[in-house]
Amino acid sequence: VQLQASGGGLVQAGGFLGLSCAASGSTFNINTIGWYRQAPGQERELVASIGNDGITKYADSVKGRFAISRDNRVKKVLLQMNSLKPEDTAVYYCAARERLGSYNYWGQGTQVTVSS
Repeated sequence: VQLQASGGGLVQAGGFLGLSCAASGSTFNINTIGWYRQAPGQERELVASIGNDGITKYADSVKGRFAISRDNRVKKVLLQMNSLKPEDTAVYYCAARERLGSYNYWGQGTQVTVSS
């Protein structure tokens, strides 16, 4: 499974960005795709995830501002980020896991910078 993340950039506080994660390869066993982020000096945290059943989960820090969705036809997962804050600044990674297991598949990170 290969994951390709894209869509990061620089935005002012209160603005929005969309991230895209494209999956390829043997994806038939993949159940859940998530977006993680890691800010300098901080641990990587799970921001949002979506399962094959469409169930979504969000970190408390982004609830109501971020929305994750998936388009299985083109094997993409999107993360729409609204009302961005400087504390959302981080490298964002998409990751995938099978139904029972850890996130074993990772894409490269994409930088999101929110200026105040």
